[in-house]
Amino acid sequence: LSPDCSFTCHYRCRALVRLDCSGPPGAADEDDGNEQVLEKDTNVDEPSEWEKTELDQAQVEQRIKEYNSQINSNLFMSLNKDGSYAGFIKVQLKLVRPVAVPATSRVPTLQAGRPHPQGVKRRTSFYLPKGTVKHLHILSHTRASEVIDALLRKFTVIDNPRKFALFERSEKDEQVYLRKLGDDEQPLRLRLLAGPSEKVLSFILKENETGEVNWDAFTLPELHNFLLILQREEEEHVRRLRHRYARCRQKMQEAL
Repeated sequence: LSPDCSFTCHYRCRALVRLDCSGPPGAADEDDGNEQVLEKDTNVDEPSEWEKTELDQAQVEQRIKEYNSQINSNLFMSLNKDGSYAGFIKVQLKLVRPVAVPATSRVPTLQAGRPHPQGVKRRTSFYLPKGTVKHLHILSHTRASEVIDALLRKFTVIDNPRKFALFERSEKDEQVYLRKLGDDEQPLRLRLLAGPSEKVLSFILKENETGEVNWDAFTLPELHNFLLILQREEEEHVRRLRHRYARCRQKMQEAL
């Protein structure tokens, strides 16, 4: 679609694609480099300090009061009569690969010499804009897997939920840590225990790349498309490495 964009789609789908490809070349390279330096994936099975904390009913009520007194918006938490509580979490969608959404188009067909419109169910793929965030109102017993399902429904994504994972992100000692949440973990409980600060704890939806992906959930065209994407990612990685070493070589020659 643009000299600065490597997006690929079917030629019949070009009219359905809306992307901002006006960014300067090389800008994404710098962001990716900084992200890799800062972020560190911790052990997937290692529980966080908040996950180990147990609260009784009185402590939950006190935590909710403290939480509501610290936020600068109207996204308060509320305690229910049955002892559960409700509130909002913000999830950043940080997906590097396209997602599939349903698309219905009308194509003409010839029948008895006369054209008749016929609805054909299709699916199309596109990249979610960088930095997309979504606020969800959930309960204290809402599981991470249910949050993923809700996010996919909000964006009408029809991909298998097993392709995605919810991560908690935290900053400590100028280091960013990522941990994949288990399917049964409760994000709102973690939000309450960590407080409202996004630096202390935030949630990110990413591709599930733990090696436990159910590849049988993908269709054959999707698998071929992934191979094409991996090839292009490899070529881009090689290009960045060559550019980095060429720049180092130039600096060393200037110093000599």
